[in-house]
Amino acid sequence: MALATRHGKERVLRRPFRAGLGVELVLAHGFDTDSLGSFSGERPRPADALTTCRLKAEAGMEACGLPLGLASEGSYGPHPTIPLLPLGSEWLTFIDRPRRLVISERLLSPRVCCSERILAAGEDPAPWLERVGFPDQGLIVLPHPPAGAGGSPPPAGAISKGIHKLEDLERARRRAASLAPNGQVLLQTDLRAHHNPSRMAAIRRLAFRLVRRLQTPCPACQAPGWGLVETPAGLPCAWCGAPTALVRADIHGCASCDHRISHPRPDGLLQADPGHCDHCNP
Repeated sequence: MALATRHGKERVLRRPFRAGLGVELVLAHGFDTDSLGSFSGERPRPADALTTCRLKAEAGMEACGLPLGLASEGSYGPHPTIPLLPLGSEWLTFIDRPRRLVISERLLSPRVCCSERILAAGEDPAPWLERVGFPDQGLIVLPHPPAGAGGSPPPAGAISKGIHKLEDLERARRRAASLAPNGQVLLQTDLRAHHNPSRMAAIRRLAFRLVRRLQTPCPACQAPGWGLVETPAGLPCAWCGAPTALVRADIHGCASCDHRISHPRPDGLLQADPGHCDHCNP
């Protein structure tokens, strides 16, 4: 099976797919995954994470000339409901061209190290470095604000990535400060998987989840990949019964046929707190 990655993800993907499905991964060396976007911003991602993941898997299959493909894509940012907490969204997409199957599995992870810090000239970064787990956790250093005009990416040479040594950090910091109008520098945790141990662990957990899904046949047609396909909103308010934005059910389905089964929420919640209701708590 073709695997499109430049960031060492085969280290955590190879074992689950070999042990669970008897599949060997072949790296798609001929495809540059950064062409579909980079975490550091030099190349914007033209599509959402799920679409990009599928495009990456398809490109890997073409590069290797194989009918099976696998790719990973992540998206990170602030948690939608908990201030100051970052939330990671990881996708794995499996493609089986002979069976015309495209199966994607998602993992939400608040445990991935995703942080940044603006440093003034002469400021000691040691407390932040300890908090993010440096030097095991890699860093990105760039001028602040970015040297690119109008919100464009910084020019070539302004960004230093994959930093794991203090001497490299100081060198990158001096270079970035020289390009910043006020000498400020932006430190970011490197979100590329081979520089982010917590993200690599999340991808490993997701790999086992996808393998278990591929081992699960559809109860109607026996095609592989039976699993969660939709989480519709509309959990009724406990006071007025109106639908809320909370998930009301888990819909499991097949990637090959139209068979669907609705399951109650895993937590057993049947009604929403009125605080989530637009009618009771406008």
